[in-house]
Amino acid sequence: MTFPALSIKDSINALVNWLVAHWGDQLHAVSDFLLQWLLVPLESVLRGTPPWLVLLIVAGLAAYATRDWKRTALWVGLLFLIGCFGLWDALMQTLAIVLLSTLLTVLIGLPLGIAMARNDRLRAVVLPVLDVMQTLPSFVYLIPVLMLFGLGKVPAIFATLVYALPPLARMTDLGIRQVDSEVLEAAEAFGSNRWQLLFLVQLPLARPSILAGVNQATMLALSMVVLASMIGARGLGEDVLVGIQTLDVGRGLQAGLAIVVLAIVMDRISQAFGQDRRQKLALSRGDAR
Repeated sequence: MTFPALSIKDSINALVNWLVAHWGDQLHAVSDFLLQWLLVPLESVLRGTPPWLVLLIVAGLAAYATRDWKRTALWVGLLFLIGCFGLWDALMQTLAIVLLSTLLTVLIGLPLGIAMARNDRLRAVVLPVLDVMQTLPSFVYLIPVLMLFGLGKVPAIFATLVYALPPLARMTDLGIRQVDSEVLEAAEAFGSNRWQLLFLVQLPLARPSILAGVNQATMLALSMVVLASMIGARGLGEDVLVGIQTLDVGRGLQAGLAIVVLAIVMDRISQAFGQDRRQKLALSRGDAR
């Protein structure tokens, strides 16, 4: 059996070249804005903040979210251990990229999910795109991102955005669609317009699903740390990459454990913010028993 010759690589290359030729200045301006006005200031603040103050802030967030001092002490102790490894500065660099990537994901994914929930036609168009974004291997879309933005932290942020956006948009759409129709009818009976329904009824009731989406986006952003180091993003991923390149197993494993610790802390805190007060009390009582 002979397959007919078919290739899309020339068309894709032509599209990327056209974007670079006609939108290169605009893309460069976006890159400069993200780097100079968002990422560098955030990274400078995190790296310039005393470690004890960062640990105190994390302890406050964890204690407020979980109402559990034992788990709070454990997570703060794990972060303290990263500092003992000599990786605190790299941790702050990684945290800056993850926080900014997650923020951009929320700013795009949340309105997109709301629009999908309110428009079935838009949902039918966007869902296949999200499927492609979620299943496409990361190295595949790194190539056009590098072509458009070059090496550095900005392409790492955009690559992370592509990878982390689908879960948040899907969970937001799902959460809003699962709001009980009887609740919506009651709100409409009291004279609520569509915007009041959205902000006062649907979004508050969909909050657990939305925060679960934010949690997933954060975890996916962290999972891109090592890959982002391959295109110029520094941080903990760089130590893992250097450990691989130099066969320094100890260095790579140590940085990998630091990434795991950061992932655990961010995951548990973000999950706790998604739970209501009764769930937190039930969990704390279960731990006490």
